[in-house]
Amino acid sequence: MTLRTLIVLAAVLAAAPAAAQDPAKDFPNRPIRLLVPNAPGSSVDTLSRIVAAKLSEVIGQQVVIDNRAGAGGIIGMEIAKAANPDGYTLISATTAASTIAVLLQKKPSFDPVKDYDYVAQFAVTPNVLVVNPALPIKSVRDLIEHAKGKQSQFNMASAGAGSQSHLSGMYFQQAARIESLHVPYKGGGASVASVVAGESQWTITPAAAVMSHVNAGRLRALGHSLPKPSPLLANIPPIAETIPGFDYSGWQGFFMPKGTPRPIVERMRAAVVKTANLPEVKSALAAQATEVMIGAPEEFRKVVQASLEKNRKVVQAVGLKVE
Repeated sequence: MTLRTLIVLAAVLAAAPAAAQDPAKDFPNRPIRLLVPNAPGSSVDTLSRIVAAKLSEVIGQQVVIDNRAGAGGIIGMEIAKAANPDGYTLISATTAASTIAVLLQKKPSFDPVKDYDYVAQFAVTPNVLVVNPALPIKSVRDLIEHAKGKQSQFNMASAGAGSQSHLSGMYFQQAARIESLHVPYKGGGASVASVVAGESQWTITPAAAVMSHVNAGRLRALGHSLPKPSPLLANIPPIAETIPGFDYSGWQGFFMPKGTPRPIVERMRAAVVKTANLPEVKSALAAQATEVMIGAPEEFRKVVQASLEKNRKVVQAVGLKVE
């Protein structure tokens, strides 16, 4: 072995520990997959794409959306759990996929609190109660009276069993003391389209899935799920004005597969925070009636834990069946 070879080998061996100590040194050096456990056109997909477009610019690599809808988000969450923890997979974590659908499994296939590394929460997502505008329903009180009158077909659309729109709809029915046939669709886009087309008569679903239709006159908004009036939904009253105490909104953020190197998680968190605070991102989210809400990993974990417990109580209260 020549002296030159020995010098090169020594340099490589000396550099190896340093590289091992800093896995984020050249991260990211290729595109990142963003798993979205919902269908294209859903509220989760809409918000994910808004953030992903600018996140790509911040990190200098393309963030590629990978929609893996099905089973209320369970399929996407399972794929995310099994993904390589190398930093090149992000997961759009939401109320429905993370803390509702898992409660409807007899044997949960993932634990939203323990099976992922938390990056950051970036949004609060209110639900909006909407009806087909051809109906003679102009307020939450009108909807309740119409449902109790049983004068015609009055079906509630949802994005599928275990979706946020499913549970929020059942929660609303219980609070309003009405009954309406639940019609599950394959994704939020399809469920909202059914109300626009008049196949279903109403839904209560994340604002991002319906506000473009509301603004275009294709749907009529009756109320939102925040406990107080919101400037993001200036012309829409809180459902709580009609049903005191009604408060059922969601959240959205990013997870990474468990075991992702901490420096990479921290670098991604910094990039997400920077992205969410960009004026154009705040404006785009506001157009979807979604408020930017930054939560550090441990704060985010507490949000998920609290959401899991709240939804456990709702599932039990409304008598949803475990599949």
